[in-house]
Amino acid sequence: MADESWSVPTPVQEVAAGVVEPPSQFVLQEQDRPGSQLATDMPELIPMIDLSRLTGDNEAAKLQSALQSWGLFLITNHGIEESLMDAVMGASRDFFHQPLEEKQKYNVVLSKDQTLDWHDRLFIRVDPEDERNLAFWPKHPESFRDILHEYASKTKTISRKILRAMARVLELDEDYFISQIGGDKAPALARFNYYPPCPRPELVFGARPHSDGGALTILLVANGVGGLQVQRDGIWYAVPSKPHTLVVNLADSMEIMNNGIFKSPVHRVVTNSEQERLSLAMFYGVQGHKMLEPAAGLLDEKRPARYRKIKAFDYIVGLREHFSKGKRFIETLKI
Repeated sequence: MADESWSVPTPVQEVAAGVVEPPSQFVLQEQDRPGSQLATDMPELIPMIDLSRLTGDNEAAKLQSALQSWGLFLITNHGIEESLMDAVMGASRDFFHQPLEEKQKYNVVLSKDQTLDWHDRLFIRVDPEDERNLAFWPKHPESFRDILHEYASKTKTISRKILRAMARVLELDEDYFISQIGGDKAPALARFNYYPPCPRPELVFGARPHSDGGALTILLVANGVGGLQVQRDGIWYAVPSKPHTLVVNLADSMEIMNNGIFKSPVHRVVTNSEQERLSLAMFYGVQGHKMLEPAAGLLDEKRPARYRKIKAFDYIVGLREHFSKGKRFIETLKI
């Protein structure tokens, strides 16, 4: 977490204005740069899941294939109006284009010693609703709070549909994963991301390679601007971005609970020199006191547990410590 004894960093949006080279705190070591690890097109299309048909065998099979092959998929017919998606991205753009002193109230950085990613972010806790702290919800633009509340309600419904479908595919009770993450008390965070154009995109990351720590993540990207890439078998692939289509990826806690049948993908974001990129990631996590461990219904003599059990809170602590060092905490739990 940020050390309160040192000053809040200047938002990247301000840094980017007028520079011809990224400042040194953003520039990666040569072997770590995106330019040395270029992404390629996917060998097969990431499945597009029709959420309205997810209870059917065909969409369930596509879901299973996507999670086994990539750990992520696209969803359509998700029930969120295009007007609402445009509104939440519009509110995000309005927030990030506010004066510097307003945005700095919400700036966070993990460590003053680490190389910084080329982005600005706004984190907001949205679930459980009775634990929301509106002091951390921007007042400007005026519509921000109402729009986020409505959007978060819709994506929560989507997350539950997906968790139930995953449980059915694995022949578990369909509410198994929802119960394991904490039901209505499970935490959820909204993270608004702003990636300004970068004069030398080959030298920086918008977001360095990582996997998410919770159960699953639902991502919306404004105007279909690309940049998200996923790693499989050591190779980076560009994830297609389509307007009003959501990207869903599995996260580490769910990989542990399904005993590695479905993988939590390592992914990253690269920048570009021409246009800004705005996205909103909804992170659906696990209550801190819950124990993360492989589901008993997935274990037998031929399929032993692949991960040691750990309390969800302790997992997030380990995740943050390892992330700052460029490592994955989940690897330390493998048996």
